[in-house]
Amino acid sequence: MNKIPLSLDMDALRSFVAGIEYGSFALAAERLCRSTSAVSAQLKKLEMQCGTGLVVKQGRKLALTPSGEMLLSYARRLLALNDEAQRAVRGEMLQGELRIAMQEDFGESLMPGLLSQLTQQHPGLSITARIDRNRALRQAATEKQVDIALLWQPEEALAESEFLGECPLVWIASSQMEVKALLASGEPLPLVMFDAPCQMRTRAIAALDRAGIAWRIVFTSPSLSGIWAAVQAGLGITLRSPIGLPRNLQIVEAPLPAAGRIGITLWQNHSLTSEAQRVLHDSVYAALVPSLLR
Repeated sequence: MNKIPLSLDMDALRSFVAGIEYGSFALAAERLCRSTSAVSAQLKKLEMQCGTGLVVKQGRKLALTPSGEMLLSYARRLLALNDEAQRAVRGEMLQGELRIAMQEDFGESLMPGLLSQLTQQHPGLSITARIDRNRALRQAATEKQVDIALLWQPEEALAESEFLGECPLVWIASSQMEVKALLASGEPLPLVMFDAPCQMRTRAIAALDRAGIAWRIVFTSPSLSGIWAAVQAGLGITLRSPIGLPRNLQIVEAPLPAAGRIGITLWQNHSLTSEAQRVLHDSVYAALVPSLLR
């Protein structure tokens, strides 16, 4: 008689995936509303079921073993299918139109994965995506032209918005630009910035002024693609978050002054059903948090 294959524990798989995506099993426990010890026990149970180690510590960070790396891919698919099956049986598959909006920095790095996840789990959804600057998205949210918007934290928070976390602001330049030599020459630092008003433009200028570094704006653009093109061409440096940073650009540290961190908020149209809100919140949160923790 053939032996029945062992079934992997779905809750343990969920804790495993959450721990890897959030970079911390303590954070995963908080997100899953479980104790850290319970999540650790689930991980040990999963390793026993698999007959091998899945995770190792590298300093303060988690790293996957080869077996853990293999399981992670299967676990995500199993959980997605499990969740889809439950929603279908309960009649909770989302239908209708969904309007998603994001600040430009998140567009290329987060939007593709988010759209893929939503369309796979809710094939009845018709999705409209909008990528724009913070001010335009804030206005769209105020006028309920979108259902969910991922924004840089404004000075005055929108109603119905949730603070998700912070990411650093970093100086970015082309690999060919010698920033130290440029500063040593005494020439004003060339800046590539968005048109005003712009939070990061204001933060960059304030940081340079505090450090006593002369500057001049050599290029402005209404779009992030224009900013990246000008920086890649070596026209100057810019100040942005590292989220969505093009691979051919580099983060410049000393001797430029630190410019602090910037908050990220998630606005939702609370006229949506509670199930739609939960799905949207969880999807965006899962896509964004790993980027904040890198």
